[in-house]
Amino acid sequence: MRKFFWVAFFFLGFSGMSQELNCMVNINIDQVGISNRKLFETMQNDIFEYMNNTKWTTQNYQKHQKIDCSLTINILEVVSANSFRGSLQLQVSRPVYNSTYVTSILNFNDNDISFQYAEFQPFVYNENAFESNLLSLLTFYAYTILGYQADTFGFKGGEMFFRKAEQVLNVAQQGGGRGWNRIDGNFTRYQLNENLLSPVYEQYRKTMYEYHLKGLDKMVENSREAKETMSNCISDLQGLYMERPNNFLIRVFFDTKSDEIVDVFSDGPRIDTSRLRQVLSTIYPSFDEKWKEIKI
Repeated sequence: MRKFFWVAFFFLGFSGMSQELNCMVNINIDQVGISNRKLFETMQNDIFEYMNNTKWTTQNYQKHQKIDCSLTINILEVVSANSFRGSLQLQVSRPVYNSTYVTSILNFNDNDISFQYAEFQPFVYNENAFESNLLSLLTFYAYTILGYQADTFGFKGGEMFFRKAEQVLNVAQQGGGRGWNRIDGNFTRYQLNENLLSPVYEQYRKTMYEYHLKGLDKMVENSREAKETMSNCISDLQGLYMERPNNFLIRVFFDTKSDEIVDVFSDGPRIDTSRLRQVLSTIYPSFDEKWKEIKI
C-alpha cells in the first residue's frame, strides 16, 4: 500500500513567463496496422507543441507551477489516409501543498473521438468558426484541465475556464462530430462540461475544493483534522447521489480518487470512518472491495 510522505515542496503563486501546461502526449497505434508511422510521430509532436506552447490564460506561470497532465490518443480505426477514429484518455494532477505527494485530480476517458489530420497542417484554433475537430478536442480539454486545477484551489475557481470549454463545444457542434451534443449519449465531453456548469452539481465542485485545499493541502499541518474534512466532503456527495443516482461526475470523482481515498484512510492517524465506509458503499458500490480496505 502506498504511504504518504509530507515534506516542504510547493508554494502557490504566479510569476515568470511560462505557458500553463506540462502535457505529455502519446499517440497509440497498436490496434491498427500502420505503414506510415512517420505521420503519427508528426501528429504527436504537433499536438505536444500545441498543448504546451499555446498561452491559454493571461496569468504568468513559473516552470514548477505548470499543470502536469497527460493525453493519450488511441487510434482504433484509420477511416482514410487523413481521417481517424479512436479514444482519448486525459489525466491531470497537481502537487499537494508542503509535500512531495502529487494527487490526481482528473482521470477521464473520451471513448468516441474522430478527426482529420494532415502532416504540417497549421495548428491555429479559430474561436469563431469550426475548422478542425482535432483542434476543437485539444482546446476543449486544455480549458477543462485549467478549470479542474483551479477548482481545487477555490470553490468554482475554474468557472471561467469551463465557460471557455463550453464556447469551444458550441462552435464544435457545427462540425457534426460525436460527443459535442446532448443527443450523443452518456459519458461524453458534452455531458462533462454541462454537468460541471450546472447548479445541480455544485456539491461536486465544492467537494473538489474542500477535499484538496482544506483536506490534502492541510495534511502536513494537521493530518487528523484534514482527514475529518476529507471524510465529510466525500460524504456530502451522498445528497447529490440521492438526487441523481446515475450522476456522471460522481463516477468521474471515484474513477480518479478511489485508490487515494483508500490509501489516506488506511494510513496515519486513525479517525472514525464508519460513516464514510457506509456512504462509499452506497454511492459507489462497484468499488466495494476497495472500500473494505479502509480501516474503521
